[in-house]
Amino acid sequence: MPSCGHTRATVVSVADSSGYSVRRASGEHSSAAFEADRDLIRALEKRSQAVSCAEDCVLFSQGDAPRGLYILRIGGAALTMRSEAGGVMMCLRPVSGSLLGLPAVIGNQPYSLTAMARKGSEVRFVAQSDFEYTLRIEPSLYPKVLQVLAEEVRAARKAFCEA
Repeated sequence: MPSCGHTRATVVSVADSSGYSVRRASGEHSSAAFEADRDLIRALEKRSQAVSCAEDCVLFSQGDAPRGLYILRIGGAALTMRSEAGGVMMCLRPVSGSLLGLPAVIGNQPYSLTAMARKGSEVRFVAQSDFEYTLRIEPSLYPKVLQVLAEEVRAARKAFCEA
C-alpha cells in the first residue's frame, strides 16, 4: 500500500456533508465521495467478477486506458494522484461501497488516479462493456451514476480549495 505522505506537521481536519475529510498537512483525504447508491451497486454486481486481493494489489494505474470500474465492497483502498515528477499530490481513502474508476469509464479517458486495494479487501470488477450494457438495460441508473460523479467533483474541489 503506498504511503499517502504522512508528515509530522500539525494536521488540520475539515469535514463536509459528503463525509470527505481533508488532512491538509499530510495530503491524505478520507472520502465517501465515491460511495454509490445500493441499487446501482446491486445492478453492477450482477455483471461483475471477483478480484483476488490475497495481497495488496493495484487495480488500475494513473494514465492507463480504462478497462472497467471496481466496486470496493469491504476493506481498504488508496487512490493516489502523482505529479509528473512522481510525487504524491493527493491520496484518497474510499469507503466500502465505493465505485473506483468511474470518471475514466464514463469519459473513456485514462485513469486519473492509481487505485490499490488492501490485502483481504473484497473487490468486484465490472468491465467497461458490462457497465455500458447495464446502463442501457436499466436507464433509471443514469441519475445514480451522475450523483456519484457530481459528489466526486464537489469533494475534489473542496479538497483543492482547502489544501
